[in-house]
Amino acid sequence: MSGIGRADAAGWTVVVPVKSLSGAKTRLAPELSPAERAALARAFALDTVDAAAAAERVARVVVVSDEPAIELALRETAGVDVVPEVGPRGLSATIAHGVAVARAGLPGSRAEDGASVGVEDPVSARDARGVAVLLGDLPAMRSRDLDAALEVAERHPLAFVPDAEGTGTTLATARAGQPLVAHFGAESAARHAAAGFVDLVAVHPGAVAPGLRRDVDTAAELAEAVALGTGPRTASVVRTLSDLAGASAPRHPFDPQATPARADRKAAS
Repeated sequence: MSGIGRADAAGWTVVVPVKSLSGAKTRLAPELSPAERAALARAFALDTVDAAAAAERVARVVVVSDEPAIELALRETAGVDVVPEVGPRGLSATIAHGVAVARAGLPGSRAEDGASVGVEDPVSARDARGVAVLLGDLPAMRSRDLDAALEVAERHPLAFVPDAEGTGTTLATARAGQPLVAHFGAESAARHAAAGFVDLVAVHPGAVAPGLRRDVDTAAELAEAVALGTGPRTASVVRTLSDLAGASAPRHPFDPQATPARADRKAAS
């Protein structure tokens, strides 16, 4: 696929890590089967990527994934490159590889000496775009939500958006010319703040929409995303699962009227 987006070099490159679908969203069990969870995870990722690719401030989206279903679905999407994971597995390694590809400017690019481009390497003069890392489970995010956050992120060398609970992170950004070393994982909001990333919710609260903060791992979070309004792929899966449940069956976890108590905070974001 071409790495050429709709915007010029002043636009952002957005990196979206998408891990295995088969083992995804285990915290939605036992309400949903493994197949249902995989279908939702795929829908979350594709709705997130579609919204990011359609954002006016995004020139290119780099999806890092080994999932054939993701690559196939995005193969013809303008401005989107899907690159495989390389080296060590895990969220941090996946993000590091995506940032390296984004900074190099070409799918799977390597430095002139043949070594892989590292996330802590100096940013080359040819890199005229900011780079952002966006989680792939934001089904209620709209393109305008991402545009608004990236607009204010341009005012800061490094910035992040905390999740709805305030402990995780859904978006981390580095302005053009600024190296990006993201800190996703347990208590990532605090770790990003400690590393000098500006909290966009704290500094620009009106610029960060709820859909950009509502990542989904639990039944309560899924219900919140549905209440906000999800992208078309997620909405289709939710409708299918609702039809399968039937009127007499117990409510599925995406029903906003049956939102369970919030579970312990996830550690992956």
